[in-house]
Amino acid sequence: MPYACHHPPRPRYPVVREGLKAVFERHTDIRVIGETGNGLDAVTLAARLHPDALIIDVMMPGLSGLEVTRQVRQRLPSTYVIVLSTSVNVAYVHEAMRRGAAGYLLIEASVSELVQAVREVAAGRPYLSPYLSERLRALQGQRASTEVVDPYETLTPREREVLHLAAEGWTYTEIAAALGIRPSTVETHRAHLMQKLGLRTKTDLIRYALRRGILPMET
Repeated sequence: MPYACHHPPRPRYPVVREGLKAVFERHTDIRVIGETGNGLDAVTLAARLHPDALIIDVMMPGLSGLEVTRQVRQRLPSTYVIVLSTSVNVAYVHEAMRRGAAGYLLIEASVSELVQAVREVAAGRPYLSPYLSERLRALQGQRASTEVVDPYETLTPREREVLHLAAEGWTYTEIAAALGIRPSTVETHRAHLMQKLGLRTKTDLIRYALRRGILPMET
């Protein structure tokens, strides 16, 4: 029986969260065992509940869905991640799959497709819509001969967390409280990540977060 722990798309809209729960509750082979509205909490909750499938939004506060995917797959190899997104940008799809996502669906996917995706990934089979699959293969072919080391991959897990929170405008004190570390330690992590990414100012950091998909382009 697949167990689903989900971070619903656009968590600021409770109706969407309740809608997802209602969809899954109509199927006896799927049980929702947890939910949250924050990327940091999603990683913690998944580590505690060990769901078969984790459904996340590509954009979320705290940590982006892509970073949540990477952390969950590193810590919980038996938990399969499905990413939901409003964007058809195949660069996001490529990045999600590279970080270990087992499925990627557009938010306008039908109820039956979402249920099918959960069943497929819980059984250890990847799920990607035919349209996105074709686009992804084309992108991978283009990148095959031009792959270079991504500076983001040189960041430590803590530096990634600080990057995501700082990009959202959190202060050193707020980040320290969320991560359980000292503000001075946050400052050190920020300095290191800025150096690794070749960033100098807060504006540079925000622009990087937008390009990287850490922050949504839309307001």
